[in-house]
Amino acid sequence: MSDETGTPDTRAGSTGGSSRGGPRPEPLRFFGTSWVNRDNGYPARRVGVAVGSLAATAASCLVLRFAYEGIRIADTGAFVTVLIIAMFGISTALAFRNTWEGFGKRHDPQRQASLRGLLAIGFVGSLAAYFLRSLTEAPGERLHREEYEKAREAHERRSTRRTGNPGKKRRR
Repeated sequence: MSDETGTPDTRAGSTGGSSRGGPRPEPLRFFGTSWVNRDNGYPARRVGVAVGSLAATAASCLVLRFAYEGIRIADTGAFVTVLIIAMFGISTALAFRNTWEGFGKRHDPQRQASLRGLLAIGFVGSLAAYFLRSLTEAPGERLHREEYEKAREAHERRSTRRTGNPGKKRRR
């Protein structure tokens, strides 16, 4: 593990440091590697993640409601109010879509860095996507499972032993 971040030094599918050989699954937030066999409290964790993300979404909506009330009390005018509501609505929709797509494919890090501010404004959309995905699986499980299965298959192909002596192979 890295001392600074607490994350493994190797990527998913790497074979470094594994005692039994073969690729290792990449841990998911809140689930670790329990998603592989769906054991070690996986169903309870999914319920906890769903309830927690729903509660965080509701609390976030309450915070946005207070912000709206503050703007209304400030009497900034209808134009500013509409702009702010549109900004939060569009940012929430984009954050939802971006988070939802992130559960199925890896994002480009440069694109993610450029969208960071917009996604921070639309945090409610990210929380909602996390909640909806946790109803069916651990968020990101499908992507990690596909990568892990590919890594396992590649390892099996590399590690299968040949039969016979390749030096005695008949030449044409």
